[in-house]
Amino acid sequence: MAPTDLFAGEIATELLKQLVAITEKACLCKSSAQQLISYIEEVLPIIQEIKYSGVELSGFRQSQLDRFSETLRDGLELAGKVLKSARWNVYKNLQLARKMEKLEKTVSRFMNGPLQAHVLADVHHVRFESAERFDRLENTARRIERRLGSMKIGIGGGGMWLQEAMTRAEEEEKFESNLVELGVGMALGKKKVKEMIIGRDETCTVGICGIGGSGKTTLAREICLDNQVKSYYHRIVFLTVSQSPNVEQLRQRIWAQIAGRNSNGYGDEELPQWNFQFDWKIGVRTLIVLDDVWSLSVLEQLVFKLPGCKTLVVSRFKFPTIVSLCYEVELLRDNEAMSLFCHSAFGQNAVPFTANKSLVKQVVDECKGLPLALKVIGASLRDQPQMFWASAKIRLAKGEPICESHETNLLKRMAVSTDYLPEKVRECFLDLGAFPEDTRIPLDILINMWVETHDLEEKEAFALLVELSNKNLITLVKDARAGDVYTSYFEISVSQHDVLRDLALHLSNQGNINARRRLLMPKREISLPREWERNMDQPFRAQVVSIHTGEMKETDWFAMEFPKAEVLILNFSGNEYWLPTFIHNMPKLRALIIINHGATFAVLHNLQVFSNMTNLRSLWLEKITVPELPKTTIPLKNLRKISLVLCKVTYGVDKSVIVPHLFPRLTELTLDHCDDLIELPPSICGLHQLQILSITNCPSLRNLPPDLGRLNSLEILRIYGCPTLKTISPGICELPWLKYLDISQCVNLECLPDGIGQLIRLEKIDMRECLKIRSLPKSIVLLESLSLVICDEEVSWLWKNVGKIDLCVQVADEGVNLDWLID
Repeated sequence: MAPTDLFAGEIATELLKQLVAITEKACLCKSSAQQLISYIEEVLPIIQEIKYSGVELSGFRQSQLDRFSETLRDGLELAGKVLKSARWNVYKNLQLARKMEKLEKTVSRFMNGPLQAHVLADVHHVRFESAERFDRLENTARRIERRLGSMKIGIGGGGMWLQEAMTRAEEEEKFESNLVELGVGMALGKKKVKEMIIGRDETCTVGICGIGGSGKTTLAREICLDNQVKSYYHRIVFLTVSQSPNVEQLRQRIWAQIAGRNSNGYGDEELPQWNFQFDWKIGVRTLIVLDDVWSLSVLEQLVFKLPGCKTLVVSRFKFPTIVSLCYEVELLRDNEAMSLFCHSAFGQNAVPFTANKSLVKQVVDECKGLPLALKVIGASLRDQPQMFWASAKIRLAKGEPICESHETNLLKRMAVSTDYLPEKVRECFLDLGAFPEDTRIPLDILINMWVETHDLEEKEAFALLVELSNKNLITLVKDARAGDVYTSYFEISVSQHDVLRDLALHLSNQGNINARRRLLMPKREISLPREWERNMDQPFRAQVVSIHTGEMKETDWFAMEFPKAEVLILNFSGNEYWLPTFIHNMPKLRALIIINHGATFAVLHNLQVFSNMTNLRSLWLEKITVPELPKTTIPLKNLRKISLVLCKVTYGVDKSVIVPHLFPRLTELTLDHCDDLIELPPSICGLHQLQILSITNCPSLRNLPPDLGRLNSLEILRIYGCPTLKTISPGICELPWLKYLDISQCVNLECLPDGIGQLIRLEKIDMRECLKIRSLPKSIVLLESLSLVICDEEVSWLWKNVGKIDLCVQVADEGVNLDWLID
């Protein structure tokens, strides 16, 4: 198989996604895009079959596929330009429409010409080769019959070789079809679920059920992407419920979708009061997908029994009183399980000849057909010696007492995947149990946590994260900028399957509670666990403490001692929150993370505890009304990083606040989605050790401090997603160490400062979607270190005309992904 076969399949898949988006947004290109979708949906299975067949094509056929791959690649680039083209640019849109029509004709010629000829040729080849093979088999059978006489195959020593050869031939045949068969299970599941949700108006609630890691969510997402489903339902909304849901917020978001309002659930959406006995109808068909539902009482509140509205419930449970029809996800068959396992363990779809087939089969059998276990355990055994495999097989076998449930067994089997991880990698994996289920974890939080608790450098921590991703233990949600030397960890997030989170909790919660390295609450509770209260008379030795509750008052806390705690994570949902008094008993606290999962901003009380955080190095506040620190607060001399996300900051960053006095050693400051931020306090310019300043997605920010040039240690300045900002303070030109400037999505920014040429160390500028900038300052030629500029196509010619030989001008592909905000 040539590399082009693989690329053609991937390009066709990506192009298909782009074309679907075009049909929804671009009017002039809509008909061409729809026709191209039908062509590509027809040709994609053929490309996939070539991709996984393992057969080398003839030179002529390969050259034709190469040319078709180039056509698809050009189409992908063209589709990207169509999606980015502004609606007001009529001339450009007409040009793009003509190019789309030309692409449609090119693909059509290939479909109706060379492709049809190849199919006919393949039919003749198959007929001829099949006849030839049957003739050879018949002749071979006659010779064997004459040689063996009455000897029985498989009995005694004679004839066993034939049985083994036949078995090997059968395995080779499965090697070519395993991946296709693996897709059959998904196709069958899709067919059955589609039968439940399309055309059966008498059932308003249906379900998909199965054990954790069996592929329920994957199937549900495939249903949402299915063209037939999308044409039947005008609105499709996918919501994750989880074990600790904010029911009222979810109800608001569901009703907003039913009513046709674009609400993310953080507003004050009024829910209507109606009587379902009346014939109340919605305007269009709506499909609500509720993923990871755990509680019947919660489900009852989230199901809207309205004509035209169907709810698809995805859960480990069946809920027969509400869910009238339910498809139970089947575990993989033996050959499907082997194919998936080999893909993770060997990078191919069958056992290599060099591997011990019996040992591999035993390991696969212990995974019990569960896709997640096959992927994770397979990845953990990749490139390991045979003795390692034998040890893993023994450990897997020990995790199967008959009296325990399948999911408990699964945790014990999957624990093997962590047993041979390097110690620090394993500890970092266990730290993931400290975060709520079904949430994307900003990488900035993880990196800070690992740096403080495992004595790592930031680059080492990122390398450990990549290793966990390669082992299929986490999913790294990569931004377009991920991996760049100036990547903001805040722009990347991590997600983890529920079963893997359960595994981290299972391994962390072993042993005496006072001696555990992590003290974690698996899900949100009304109050602290009683087990903690029963053991409060002895100090807790935990290094990481994670608490998940509702609103907490002073009387809800009890005294506990944490002499070794370095990280405290406070997750809650509510309007007010009393900070725990036991923070006074955390002398080594280095990282404090406070996240409000409620619908409104929360007010913090008991701020006096900050006076005792003398060793605090990292502070993360999310959806909090940032208070003015009390005058009794002593300077936090060791605080290095502050992140304020989705916060109200009017009081906390008032002009009168003397920031350098409170945080004299601050090196990184992030303010994201702070809607009420109009300007920064002037005293911020006195932070002489500040190296990174990020002000992102702040729609009310009007200007920057004029004395910004006093930040003489600043290396990275991000000011993106600030549409009200029209000018940049000239003081920026006096930053001697500035290396990276990001002003992307500042749509009303009209120009760069005239003296920008003074930034002799500036290496990279990101200015996507800054279309009002029509000219560049003359001093731009003095930027001797500038090597990369990222901008839109309309602005790129300005930089190309600068004439700087070693300057790379990169046209931006995509906007910033903000999906994590609504998870």
